[in-house]
Amino acid sequence: MYGLTHTPLLNKNTCLVLGFFDNSSPPAFAQTWNIEGPCKKLSARGESLWHFHNNQAILLLHCGDEKTFSLTHLAKLMRTIHTVLNQQKIRATTLCMPRIQTSSPNQQIEHMLLQLDACAYAPPHLKSEPKKQHNTLESISFYLEGATDEAITAATATAAGISWTRTLANLPANYCTPSYLANEVIAFAAQHDTLRTRVLEREDMQALGMGAFLAISQGSPEPPKLIEIQYTGAGEQAPIVLVGKGVTFDSGGISLKPPAGMHEMKYDMAGAASVLGAIKACVLMKLPINIVGLLACTENMPGGNATKPGDVVTSMLGKTIEITNTDAEGRMVLADTLTYAERFKPHFVLDIATLTGAILIALGRFASGFMTADEDLANTLQQAALESNDHIWRMPLDESFQSALESPVADMINASLDREAGSVTAACFLSHFAKKFRWAHLDIAGTAWNSGKKHDATGRPVPLLVAVLREVARAH
Repeated sequence: MYGLTHTPLLNKNTCLVLGFFDNSSPPAFAQTWNIEGPCKKLSARGESLWHFHNNQAILLLHCGDEKTFSLTHLAKLMRTIHTVLNQQKIRATTLCMPRIQTSSPNQQIEHMLLQLDACAYAPPHLKSEPKKQHNTLESISFYLEGATDEAITAATATAAGISWTRTLANLPANYCTPSYLANEVIAFAAQHDTLRTRVLEREDMQALGMGAFLAISQGSPEPPKLIEIQYTGAGEQAPIVLVGKGVTFDSGGISLKPPAGMHEMKYDMAGAASVLGAIKACVLMKLPINIVGLLACTENMPGGNATKPGDVVTSMLGKTIEITNTDAEGRMVLADTLTYAERFKPHFVLDIATLTGAILIALGRFASGFMTADEDLANTLQQAALESNDHIWRMPLDESFQSALESPVADMINASLDREAGSVTAACFLSHFAKKFRWAHLDIAGTAWNSGKKHDATGRPVPLLVAVLREVARAH
């Protein structure tokens, strides 16, 4: 479906899209297409116009000022292109966009492909009527001087990972249970020699002393699963461990959430889904790196056996936790999973979780929040965010916030007793279980899905995670 071309020629079976800057001359290959006049009719970024040369279709697209053209502008233009071409039921196209000066040709091609693939994504079809085709594009070629096939390979792999993440997250909670996720991982691992997997059941967790994890699962008849998936692409190299929160439905437990918007709590497993998406991309790219994915999967329900506010449980680390809020469940399952991660002697650990509504209040849906005390790891994440255009923002992780977690009856409480610094104190809680390795926490509660009537998973932060993993692979 995707490819590069080095000769952007007009073809009766292909629509050619030509982007241009303010006051720019047509590129050399388009000098004879008589486009100067039509281009002058477009004056604002995003405006488009159909032009026909020898009865062959050219979509002219105004890209604005060359000096300010960015990946963000490019993403908007890709959505415009996808809409216009599908309105005309175009099946094949060649895209010739001008160069972003602050990005490499390969980086630009990757972003174009990912944006178009995101537009073409169709969520799981559970309606009774036949599925309607909303995307007519079957073949897309890109022309950009200096780009290589490596960009197509990397972007296609990343797009496949994002699509899987979105589909898993978009599935209703009665479809996508912890057991369903376990079966998906087992089936995926069976397709690749570089993967192996293991699923820890309730009895395994009990034997390991995972009292924090099990406290969340005990209100639901759905059995919890700690899903381990290992990708081996680099021999004995220390692995990167990705820990994903996989709460397949979060009612809040006894601390029940309000009904408005609760149906979107099927997305509370988006962290686990993003780990799978990132690993899938790395497998398809055959990155020379080792990765361990740990998916902490359970439901959080208010059943007769559910954990009660005020209960005290013992984590795998041995720390006792007073549960002041059963809706602060994600940090509980992550706590024991982070302790479990120690056995892999990781290069570093990233946990990814739709952890707090507070991060949505702080950063909206533009950026994921992250916390770490490791400056090198912070720099790696921030550089990956720039490369992937998957935005993040660093939040504090200061010792002074730890006082909010003090308990009179246990080593700590699981949630502070007021609403102040909610996302920071959640990360402070997790930090107690991540002292034996380099670690960063990603709170994606504001970025993992778009809310509202047309709620839909975004696939974030798969692009960020893939950029991190590619950078580590290059460094080794």
